[in-house]
This record gives sequence, C-alpha cells and structure tokens, in this order.
Amino acid sequence: MNQELFDYIAACPSAFHTTAHSAQMLDEAGYLRLHESDSWELTPGKGYYVTRNGSSLIAFRVPKESFTGFMITAAHGDSPAYRIKENPEAASGKMLRLSVEAYGGMIASTWMDRPLSVAGRITVRTDNGMDVRLVDLKEPCAVIPNVAIHMNRSINESMAFNPAVDMLPLWESVETGSFRARVAANAGVKEEDILTWDLMVYNPQRGVEFGEYISAPRLDDLQCAFSTLKAFLASHGGKAMPVCCIFDNEEVGSQTKQGAASTFLYDTLERVCEFLNLDQDHYRRMVAGSLFLSCDNAHAVHPNHPEYADKNHAVEMNGGIVIKYNASQRYITDAVSAGLFKLICDQVGAPIQVYANRADIKGGFTLGSVVNTQISANSADIGLAQLAMHSSYETAGARDTETMVRAITEFFQSAIVPQADGCYSLL
Repeated sequence: MNQELFDYIAACPSAFHTTAHSAQMLDEAGYLRLHESDSWELTPGKGYYVTRNGSSLIAFRVPKESFTGFMITAAHGDSPAYRIKENPEAASGKMLRLSVEAYGGMIASTWMDRPLSVAGRITVRTDNGMDVRLVDLKEPCAVIPNVAIHMNRSINESMAFNPAVDMLPLWESVETGSFRARVAANAGVKEEDILTWDLMVYNPQRGVEFGEYISAPRLDDLQCAFSTLKAFLASHGGKAMPVCCIFDNEEVGSQTKQGAASTFLYDTLERVCEFLNLDQDHYRRMVAGSLFLSCDNAHAVHPNHPEYADKNHAVEMNGGIVIKYNASQRYITDAVSAGLFKLICDQVGAPIQVYANRADIKGGFTLGSVVNTQISANSADIGLAQLAMHSSYETAGARDTETMVRAITEFFQSAIVPQADGCYSLL
C-alpha cells in the first residue's frame, strides 16, 4: 500500500499533475470524463468525473436506483512550494537564480541544500488559440544553498529566512534563457509559443518506508488524496451516491474558482440531480441526508516536543484515523458527524483517535468549514497523524494508509437516513 502511495506522490509534483494522474486512474477503472462546458448525459450505474482548472477533480457514481443522499470526501492536491515568477532568471554574478515567491506556509529551512526540480503547467499558442501542457523536469535542476556556518555563526541559534533573499534557488545553468528553453523542451513546444505558466519548484525525492514509519514529500495532503481515491475505486453498492473530491488551493485559503470555497461541488451535484429529474426540494433533502468528510492530515505528538500537544488529545502515528475537533469550528466536526463516522469505522474495525489543539496554540484550518458554505451537510474533519507538516519531507505511520483506505471504502458503501434533527439510521 505504501509503495502505491509513493508512486502516486511521485506522479503528483503539482496540483495539475495530481488531477491528471487521478483522472488517469479513473479512466483505467472505466469512469467517463465530463466537461463543465458540455451538456451532460448520465447513465444510472455508471461512474463519472469532472475537472476544473486542471487542478481540481470531482468523481461520482450514479446509483442505479433512488438514493438517500451523498457520501462525500474531500482532500486537497496542492502543497506549500515556491512558485516561479513570470520573469524567472535573476543574475548573481556569473550564477543564475530563479525568482520565486512562497505558495502557502512552509518550513523554509527544509527546502535548503536539497536538490529540487520544477513542475506545473504552461499555456502555449496554437493555430486556433491556446493549449495547456504539463511540465515535470523530474531530475534535480536547482538548489537553495545555505550560508556556511563560518559566515553566519548564529545560524543554529536563530535564523529568519527572507523569501526575497535567502530562498532563491540556484538554477542548474549560467546561460541566460536556459530556464525557458528547458521548460519548452520538456513540454515539446517552441520557446516562442509559451504564453505563460504556473510552475513551482518541488522536492523530487521518492518516499521511503522504514520500520513503523514512512517519509515522503507532500504527505500533506496526498496521503489523504490517494487514500480516498483508492477507497472510492474499491467501493461498490450502497444506498447513497459516493462522491470523491480533490481540491486545489487549500494551502492559500481555497478562495478560487477551483478551490473548496468555489461552487464546483455545488454545481456538480446540482447538475447530477437536474439530469435525474430531481427538483430543488429533492436536492435539498438529499443534502440533509448526506455526510461529508474533510480529509486532511493531523499533527502527531512530537517525540522531542510533546509539550506542544494537548495531553488528553495527543494523536500518534499508526494509531488510526484522527477525528479533529475545534471549538471555533476551524475543524467542523460535531457530535453528530463524529458519531456517524465512528459507527462506520466500527463496521470494519478501523481504529480512531481524537485530536484538539492545546487551548493556547492556534491551529490551522482545512476544507470542512469552507465546503460547508456551499454544501450544508453533516461534516467532520479527519486525517492521519504525521510529523513535520509543511516540511519539504514529512513523516507518518506505515500502517495508517491502509486503515484509511479500509474505513473510507466502508464510508462510500454506507448511507445515512434522517429520522429527526440530529438522529440518523446508518445503512
């Protein structure tokens, strides 16, 4: 399972690649691609998927018979990285650096002295307009070098990295124009046909498994993206419509046309219901009978700094799926959604643990509360415990991926039926 995860991560150096590779997995499983700009023709019993911006994806299966509601998961395919600006080459004497800016909040020091590569997408001029090409240089081609300790004796005491000075990658070549030429060659296009790009540097190191642990780039949140998609493909039957989402731009707030705060999920579910001749009243009843899981990794208790964890809510790697709580609703879990998910985990013996921040430490937020502004369903925030979140190389439990796949497979095969406000039957 972990080798499959590492293969997935290696194929997904950017959100664009995550969507393209996930789409390929769906294609191979017989799912049919839809386009938002086309009229949809759906067949009960068939599976479909649709993408937006080439960086977000929603997959679903149309039940053969009437269904109770939607069983929805959402992970995100983007990760913190350094985005390459439009005029990329910055000279420093006889060396070339890449002009970059931070995307998301990363642990800057972990990006230094590590061979980096470049991936993303470019837009190119065609005879009829514009086309999009994916780019992945794969091989190391840049590095962000540290200053030697002899020149900065306090580097181990305190260091604030200036993103405009300290974090510019050294490019592999000293020849001006070499970056654009390398990108064009990788995409198989002429340099003059490149219009613009969304490119980032990334860590190309492959994941490793050692004893009880795994380490890899982008475990946040490709571990959940992989697990939920694999579970979606493995699931079958059920009285509800299974829906698997992978959104872009979670790391910068999701406020984009393809982010979790967009209308993408609402638009997709509404179009499905319209094709099935279900009116707005029926659609709203479907949402009331739905369960949504925001799947994003959680902070494991740190072996060197256990004081950062709430003593009663510290979660461990290999301890099972984490249900996340926050009084300010930065995590959207409540007693109803958590209770329903616990019942589903019980069905397959999937261990669970609960997480909450220390009361004096402000935590992050994820997809749950954002999606709920568009789809107001019972919702819970879950994930897998990991260390060094937002590092360029992260660590998690070797057994947890399989646990997540097992639980989410059962989730997609389940359904909830409202009996009263807050009371549900589980099918």
